[in-house]
Amino acid sequence: MIGIELFAGAGGMSLGATMAGVKVKMAVEIKPSTASTFKANHPGTVVLQKDIREVVELDAPVHNHDLVLFGGPPCQGFSTSNQRTRTRENSNNWLFREFLRVLTLTKPKWVVFENVAGILQTDKGSFVSTLCEELKALGYASSYSLLDASLFGVPQKRTRFFLVAVRGGSAPELKNMVATHREPVTVGDAISDLPSLPNGHSVDEMVYRGAATTAYAKAMRGSLEKCSGHLVSNNASHIVERYPYIPQGGNWQDIPEELMSSYADRMRCHTGIYRRLSEQNPSVVLGNYRKNMLIHPTEHRGLSVREAARLQSFPDTYKFVGSIGQQQQQVGNAVPPLLAKAVFDYIGKHA
Repeated sequence: MIGIELFAGAGGMSLGATMAGVKVKMAVEIKPSTASTFKANHPGTVVLQKDIREVVELDAPVHNHDLVLFGGPPCQGFSTSNQRTRTRENSNNWLFREFLRVLTLTKPKWVVFENVAGILQTDKGSFVSTLCEELKALGYASSYSLLDASLFGVPQKRTRFFLVAVRGGSAPELKNMVATHREPVTVGDAISDLPSLPNGHSVDEMVYRGAATTAYAKAMRGSLEKCSGHLVSNNASHIVERYPYIPQGGNWQDIPEELMSSYADRMRCHTGIYRRLSEQNPSVVLGNYRKNMLIHPTEHRGLSVREAARLQSFPDTYKFVGSIGQQQQQVGNAVPPLLAKAVFDYIGKHA
C-alpha cells in the first residue's frame, strides 16, 4: 500500500503507517520547522512545505488502487479545551474540506482521517456527519470510532477520533479493533532509563541513565548508547518553587495558596495545570505540555522533549528539529505512532 499524508506534522502518523507496511511517498506540511523534522526522519518521502490550499496537483508515483490518503486537519477548533472557537465560524474547522478536495484529485482506495475526540461534539456533530455524507457521495463507505492510545501500547491516556473509508467496498468497523495491550505501559516503564536533568537543561544529546529494564524502553532505544532531545524548559524560580508540593498524580490544587498569588483566580485553573505524572500509570494527555506545566514524576522540572516523545511512542532514533518550543509543539501535537500503526494494521487486514 502506498501512502500520502496531509497536515503531516512531525510525522507520527506516517511513522505508524510505515511500521504497518505502508510506503509513504508524499507528505504536505505548512510549518517550516515541522516539515524539517518530517524530512529528517522520512528521507524517502517527498515533502511539500506549503499551505494545503495551494496544492492543486500531486505528481506522486502511485496507483490509486493501492493508495491510502491520510491525515488530521488542525484540531484546535474542535478541542474541548477551546470552547470559544468550537463553532462553524472557525475557518480552521473547515480545513477538512481541503482534505476532501485532495481526495478528489488522488482518488485513493483507502482514507484514514484523524482528529481530536471533540470533533464529535463540535456543532452537535455536524462536521462528522458532513464528512461521512460527502465521502459517501464520492463513493466511499466509512466507519469511525474513538480510540484510546493506551490500549495500543502508548504510555498515555489519549483518546483520538479516527475515521476509515474505502472506495467500492465496506469499511471495517473501527469499534471492533481489539486492544493490543491489556496491561497499559506506564510512565515509569517509558522513561525510567532516560537521564536525570535539571530545570532548563539545554544539552541536546546525552547517554542513558542506565540499562533499559522494560520491554517498552528496550523497544524505544534499540541499540543506541545515547540519544537527542534532552531539552527542558527553563521555568522561572517562582514556578519551580511550586513543584515540590505536588505529589505524583497531583496538580495545582496541592500548591499552597500563597505560592499561587500570580494567578488572578487560581480556582479557574484547569485540572491539567501543574500535573505531576505518576510513574505507576500511563501519562495524562500531553498536548501543550510546556504551557500546562506537566511535571516529571520524581524531579522538580518539566518534561524533556525526549521524555515527551517516549510518552508519545516515538523511538529514540527520531530527531526533532527547531527551537525547544517548536520541538515541544511538534511532539505534543503528534499522532502517537503506535496508535497509528494499530489503525493501519487493522485496515491492512481488510485491504
